[in-house]
Amino acid sequence: MQYTWKEIEQHVESCTHCPLSRTRHQPVMGRGSHQADIMLIAEAPGGQEDQQGLPFVGPSGKILDSLLGDCGLDREEIYITNILKCHPPGNREPRVEEKEACFPYLKYETFLLTPKIIVCLGRVAAQRIISPDFKITRQHGTWTYRKNCALTATYHPSAILRDSSKYEIAKRDFLEIVAKRTELNL
Repeated sequence: MQYTWKEIEQHVESCTHCPLSRTRHQPVMGRGSHQADIMLIAEAPGGQEDQQGLPFVGPSGKILDSLLGDCGLDREEIYITNILKCHPPGNREPRVEEKEACFPYLKYETFLLTPKIIVCLGRVAAQRIISPDFKITRQHGTWTYRKNCALTATYHPSAILRDSSKYEIAKRDFLEIVAKRTELNL
């Protein structure tokens, strides 16, 4: 069955496939251009995202906006989503069963978007999307190709909040993402 964006959003809003549906304030569907060639995928919404129902609106969102701005990108031209659509209590790492419950939604988002570049924000997303043994400190900024799509990963903005020295590293990764976009003539 093929869904539309509106149908996926309705499914996410009414989802009860895991216990997180009982503790969330609002599910957080991806946002951005539905014609974007770049898709950013993080692990899960944070507390402020849970309150507003939008991805990356808290302190991590400000870091992400700075990174995008430093590289000449903005939210309106890309698509930003999470593996999980609900906030794990205490910002804990998502559990396997939670990731598995939400993964079909991410698959539909990816199917409808057909991005040419996927950027995983952080280790958890990279291990689910690129490779289970992905090491963010060693492999950030490297490229993998799958199904006519270039995949890479960089530090999650929340990691930059904890260690500001990672900002320049992530900025270089984002500059490489922009260069890859140019290389692919997007």
